[in-house]
Amino acid sequence: MTARDLGKVAVLLGGRSAERAVSLKSGERVLAALKGRNVNAHAFDPKERGIDALIAERFDRAFIALHGRYGEDGSIQGALELLGIPYTGSGVLGSALAMDKWRTKLVWQACGVPTPRSELLTSASDLAAVSERLGLPLMVKPANEGSSIGMTKLNRARDFGEAYALAANYDSTVLAECYVAGTELTAGVLGDEALPLIRLETPREFYDYEAKYAATDTRYIVPCGLPPDAERAIQDESLRAFRVLGCSGWGRVDLMLDEAGKPYFLEVNTSPGMTDHSLVPMAARHAGIPFEDLCVRILELAQTADREGARVG
Repeated sequence: MTARDLGKVAVLLGGRSAERAVSLKSGERVLAALKGRNVNAHAFDPKERGIDALIAERFDRAFIALHGRYGEDGSIQGALELLGIPYTGSGVLGSALAMDKWRTKLVWQACGVPTPRSELLTSASDLAAVSERLGLPLMVKPANEGSSIGMTKLNRARDFGEAYALAANYDSTVLAECYVAGTELTAGVLGDEALPLIRLETPREFYDYEAKYAATDTRYIVPCGLPPDAERAIQDESLRAFRVLGCSGWGRVDLMLDEAGKPYFLEVNTSPGMTDHSLVPMAARHAGIPFEDLCVRILELAQTADREGARVG
């Protein structure tokens, strides 16, 4: 497919979520990369411009570089479906499901995808009882945010109320999840393939917002150090975890490998970061795919409703 075949492209960036700043960085890099491949690409910030502008400017495709609410939760995907504009990443169902960590877990549990034990929290929850049932440490997180925003690693039961309040500040749906000690891994997905696994190491309590976007001491290790057969098995299970949610196109699957070597899947990102700290570009580069080529390949996968994501195999 040539740059001309891709037509006029809207790079959707910014938006209204708590991840706006990261999205602007992702979108700017994607925009520069596509222009570097002579694609007729234009920045489009849905916070600043209405959907009517997408119609008026006659865009042929959309590269979604939005993160979080209104960009990664099926909202913009639904609008683009109605407009008939092919877009990158998962469709409405896959985007909405993957954005909701609680319902992601329900689907995974039904399909036998291993994921840490968890409980849904409300303002009426007996937090001491939850601590007893799940054990410490725990991860307390808003169900519908990304980039570790509002997330706490809870080591002491007496801090549970504060951790819940922080998460509830971002989302009415809050999750307490068993902390899995071990190796943190991430698997990028591009089309029907899983990219090389990346092992993440940080001296911080966990891989939080600071570790992801600002810290200079976060280590990204690729190759991840696993034997090839073990890595392949986790890549295959990552693809299955991705597909059972109805996801397609591209994305990223995050997981923990416990001390016995068993994987526990945490979440799927359907519009992962594309900043200079981001993981999918890093994995693609290790697979021999330069950033500009990665952006073009993602754009070539843009579709409307007829998607392959529901395939479970």
